[in-house]
Amino acid sequence: MDAQRPTAGPDISGLRIDDSQRNNRRRGRGLRAGLFAAAALMVVAAVLLALRPRVPVVEAAAARPAGNAQGVTLLNASGYVTPRRRATVAAKITARVLNVLVDEGMKVTEGQVLARLDDSDARRRLLAALRARDATAANIASLEVNLANAERELHRQQELEKAGFAAVQDLDQAKTTADSLRAQVQAARDQVKEAEAEVGVAEQDVENCTVRAPFAGVVVSKDAQIGEMVSPISAGGGFTRTGIATIVDMASLEIEVDVNESYIARVQPDQKVDAVLDAYPDWHIPCKVRTIIPTADREKATVKVRISFDALDPRILPDMGVKVAFLAEEKEGGQPAALPRALVPAAAVRESEGRKVVFVVRDGRLERRAVALGESRGTDVEVMAGVAAGDSVVVGGPEGLRDGQRVRVK
Repeated sequence: MDAQRPTAGPDISGLRIDDSQRNNRRRGRGLRAGLFAAAALMVVAAVLLALRPRVPVVEAAAARPAGNAQGVTLLNASGYVTPRRRATVAAKITARVLNVLVDEGMKVTEGQVLARLDDSDARRRLLAALRARDATAANIASLEVNLANAERELHRQQELEKAGFAAVQDLDQAKTTADSLRAQVQAARDQVKEAEAEVGVAEQDVENCTVRAPFAGVVVSKDAQIGEMVSPISAGGGFTRTGIATIVDMASLEIEVDVNESYIARVQPDQKVDAVLDAYPDWHIPCKVRTIIPTADREKATVKVRISFDALDPRILPDMGVKVAFLAEEKEGGQPAALPRALVPAAAVRESEGRKVVFVVRDGRLERRAVALGESRGTDVEVMAGVAAGDSVVVGGPEGLRDGQRVRVK
């Protein structure tokens, strides 16, 4: 009996997985794992960044030298440097500019020529006036000759009339001729004087074509160019200039400030003043009150005060901004007990535990310092102790700053 053959099973050869599909699935699982790991790292980084303490940002300013104040500040004000003598030099006539002999920054003396205008028409008028005067003067000589002859004829007629050889009519005729010629000579002389006056006017017209400096000073503005028309009045619209140059007398510089009328009683003539130019904040300039203008501005409720410099300096220029402190008089034989070490903005001073403190920034960290304060100077305050000139103090930042804290200066 033949052995039984095994029964044939189902064919599974078609169930094999292709190698390319197996590789794609493996790559997909790796990509998902990588994305998950990256997301986890980002979450951890965000948590660490959130947990890390933030460095506060502060605003700092340098403490300035206080200078040698000689008295107590009674009042602070601000103003500008202004000259007492400032002039925009213009021509007296309407004419075309031939030459401008100055430039900005040039020093000029009184009477120095600034510009020359076209004087051709004025010279022609001068020549005509001279010719008219000479012609009138020449006519006088002819009239004087005729007058001398008429006077001789009158003398002869008078002698003949006395001798009884001349008629009265002839004598009257000779007298009339002499008087007429005498009047003509006088009229001619008056005409010569009139002609000389016209010559003077013509000469002045020629002189007006030369523009000169009215006083010594410095040219701060050149207002006309060669070829332009200039006029003492605004004529011809925007095509006509009204000035040649602007001159400032640097020896007349002073400070002009507006003082609130509520505090004007604190200001007296010859009062000492400490001035600081905005351009040179570390330079204290000694000054004094020159005058108080005896009128108030109704709209601003201020009184204008003019302050003179004790000594001028080339660094002081017109229209510079300046802050001034009106000082009290020193007491008899008294000197300030202590001079301030520095000036800091009032915003830098804070109060902590009943004491005045400031925060000084050094190497990116805060130093809390107790300070002794003096008088206020405008927006600044004197520091008698605790801060030195040049220290960087915090003037703005978040609340809750503490000693030793790391900060970043804006």
